[in-house]
Amino acid sequence: MRVAIIGSGLLGVATAWFLRRRGAEVTVLERRDRAAQETSFANAGMLTPSMSDPWNAPGLLGKLVRGVARENSARVLRLAALPAMAAWGLRFLRNSAPARYRAHTLLNLRLARHSLGVLRELRQELGIEHDALANGTLKLFRERADMEPFLALARLLAEEGIEHRELDAAQTVALEPSLAGIEHKLSGALHYPGDESGDARIFCEALAGHAQRAGVEFRFGVAVRDWRYERSRISALLTDHGAVAADTFVLCAGSYSPLLLRRLGLRLPIRPVKGYSITFDAANWPWRPRRPLIDEGLHAAVTPLGGRLRVAGTAELAGYDTAIRPARIENLKHMLRELFPGCEERLDSLALEEWAGLRPMSADGVPVIGPTAFENLYLNTGHGHLGWTLSCGSGELLAELIHGRSTALDLAPYGMGRF
Repeated sequence: MRVAIIGSGLLGVATAWFLRRRGAEVTVLERRDRAAQETSFANAGMLTPSMSDPWNAPGLLGKLVRGVARENSARVLRLAALPAMAAWGLRFLRNSAPARYRAHTLLNLRLARHSLGVLRELRQELGIEHDALANGTLKLFRERADMEPFLALARLLAEEGIEHRELDAAQTVALEPSLAGIEHKLSGALHYPGDESGDARIFCEALAGHAQRAGVEFRFGVAVRDWRYERSRISALLTDHGAVAADTFVLCAGSYSPLLLRRLGLRLPIRPVKGYSITFDAANWPWRPRRPLIDEGLHAAVTPLGGRLRVAGTAELAGYDTAIRPARIENLKHMLRELFPGCEERLDSLALEEWAGLRPMSADGVPVIGPTAFENLYLNTGHGHLGWTLSCGSGELLAELIHGRSTALDLAPYGMGRF
C-alpha cells in the first residue's frame, strides 16, 4: 500500500511512523523545510489528560464578548475574523451545552489516556529524549469561586481514572516552592500527578528521524495545491513540484485542512485559534518550577523544558494571521511577574524566543480522525489545544483503521460523519 500524508507535524509524523511499521510505503509532503515547524514547534509542552475538556465550556459566550479586541484578555476575538468564523462559531457555541460538553470531554479523555500510553511505549522503544518530566501539572486559583467549576471537572475525570489532589495555599507551596512569593494570593490548586510534559518539537523531529530511517520518505519544501480525483477516489496530489500518486491519502494539515478539503467539495468545521509562547534559558532562573504551572485566570502555563522555561497560552480568534503581537507577548511576561514577584529585573534582560501558532479547533472540541466521503482519503486533524497529548494515539489508531485492523478505541465518534 502506498500512502501519501500531507503535513509533518506531530499528527503527520506519528501517522507515518505507525503506517510504515505496519508495512505501508509512506511519503510525507511538507511545505516547510523540516518537520514540526508550525503548530508543533513551540506549544506549551504539556501532556495533559487532565485538560481533556474542550474550550467551549458552558459560559463561553460571555467570555468571548468580554474579550472582543481586548489585548489583556485571555481570549481575544478579532472583529476582522468574524465573517469567516460565523458558521463555525455558532456550532462551537451550540456544543457548549452542558450535556454535549461532558460527552466531548470524555471522548477526548479516553483518547488522551490511550495516546499517553502509546507515547510512553514509543519513548522507551526508540530511546527518544525530549526534556520529559513526569511530575504532573499544577492548576492555580486565586479565588475559590474560580476553582469550583474545575473541581466539578476533576470529579468527572476521576470517574475515568484520572487522579487529582485538591490543595490549599500552604500545601501548594509545599509541593511547588517556587510559588512561595504568592502564597498569600492563592486560594488553592489542583494537582494532577498523572500528567507529563516535554518538548513536542524535539520529540516530533526525533520520531521523524526514526521514521525516515525505517523507510518513510519525507519531501520538504513541497506544497500541496489541489487533488486529482474521479468520482469518489483520489488518484494524486497536485503540488508545486508535480503530481504525487498513491493508493491512500491522509490529511494532517492542522488548521489548513479545511482549505484543502474545500477543493473536493467537503466542508470541515475546523478553524484556527492562535496561541503564543515565549521560551528562554532558565539555568539561572531562581524561580524555576518543578512541574508545569497552569494559571486559569490568565489562560496560560509555565513549563520547564530541560534548561529552558516556556510560557505559553492565550486564545486569539484571528483567522490565519500568525503575526506576533507585542501586546500578547507582554501578557505572557505579565504571567511571570504575577507568579514570581521580584523577577522583573531579570525578565527585562532575558533573550526571549517569541512564537505564535495556530491550533486547529473543531466545532465540538474533539479531533477528526477517520475516513471521508472519498474512499481512499482519511483525516487526522482538529486536535486543538490537545495536539501533543493526542498525537501518538491518534496516529496509531488511524494506521490500524487504514490497514483494516481492529482499533483499541471505537473511532466512529471521532469521524467526520458526526458533522
